[in-house]
Amino acid sequence: MTGPPCRRWRLCCRRAGAGSAWVAPLLSSSAPCKGGRSSATRVGWISDIIVVVSPENIETMKSIVEKYGHKRVTVVKGGITRHRSIFNGLKVFAENEFSNHLLQKPEVVIIHDAVRPFVEEDILSKVVMAAKEHGASLCFVSQAAGAIRPLVSTVIASAADGFLDHSLERARYRASEMPQAFLFDIIYEAYQQCTDYDLDYGTECLHLALKYCKTNAKLIEGTADLWKVTYKRDLYAAESIIKDNLSQQVCVITDVKEVVAQAGSLLRESLQSQIKVEAMSASLSKNDSHLQNILSGHCYNFVCVNDKKCAIQETQQLVDVLEKSNIPLLYPVVLILVHLDVSENISFSLGMEELTRIKKFARELKKKNILVYGLLIQYKDQLLLQETVNSAAAVIMALIKDRNPELIGQLLVA
Repeated sequence: MTGPPCRRWRLCCRRAGAGSAWVAPLLSSSAPCKGGRSSATRVGWISDIIVVVSPENIETMKSIVEKYGHKRVTVVKGGITRHRSIFNGLKVFAENEFSNHLLQKPEVVIIHDAVRPFVEEDILSKVVMAAKEHGASLCFVSQAAGAIRPLVSTVIASAADGFLDHSLERARYRASEMPQAFLFDIIYEAYQQCTDYDLDYGTECLHLALKYCKTNAKLIEGTADLWKVTYKRDLYAAESIIKDNLSQQVCVITDVKEVVAQAGSLLRESLQSQIKVEAMSASLSKNDSHLQNILSGHCYNFVCVNDKKCAIQETQQLVDVLEKSNIPLLYPVVLILVHLDVSENISFSLGMEELTRIKKFARELKKKNILVYGLLIQYKDQLLLQETVNSAAAVIMALIKDRNPELIGQLLVA
């Protein structure tokens, strides 16, 4: 999905209401999603992004925008309630109160919650197109992606004495979720007509459009990925999803030597049952265009197979390319140095000097958000090579999925 044609759109992304926790990684990273481009800054047809934050976090948010190179972003001071914050975001296109200069008024505006970090471009496109046709559009979540189902729990009302008053017929109702999209003139007019009670106690933008502009919303089928990061336990779930989404692809780079190429081929075959594998061989300079294509596909995992005791110099070429790509700027990149030990000596072939160099190399790259691990494959017996490679593949997958910064610089043995 490349987005709506012939028009650029605006997105107003508000943080959680005043007093709630502000989670910088989720706001800045806009976590990667399977099957779609997830960060609003990567969606080319969104021309402006308004991030509304509490006054005490404005400078922090501006520093995040600058640090991570986000473009088209304007940071705006939020209000004391949800609706007042959204209204402040909309005023950037119509008033000078919250910005040094007016942005060009959009035809359609998308309103989204920053606490829903897994929104995909496809759903943004759908609500925008529906808003253009119907005036406003809403995305509601089913319990399974792509399915429209009743609310999970029945909604009830309690009487003043604390006893049950009545319950709603669950099959008739759906949960209202974000993103929501509107013709700008409609939603801005609705907010201009709002009462103080609406601004202080209301929560539903679609209701304002209906109440003040007689605009019915078109309901668009959403996905299960639009859930909110609300409680502390949700942070662990979000971290797990991010790690899983970063673990979908690996690039295996092998030396051209016959014995290394053989081990690299076996390693790729073993990994392919668990993850998408891109393969490269020879020097990076000769495969630079191939590597750039892999990076453009947002690959965050690299395995370098070599029989040299300490191939840091060769690995540095890859690090240089990664840094130029800015990929490690947003997400941690895993780099696994696989040493193929082909020596006849039964004793451990890597000395303390080499191990110290690997640890120092890993500590330096950790500062650049690149996690370096070492892995030793001992090639003593041709008959046992496949078994050893399978063990190495299991270790590689564990390192990729866990992305544990505490293990960097360690040499693991397959």
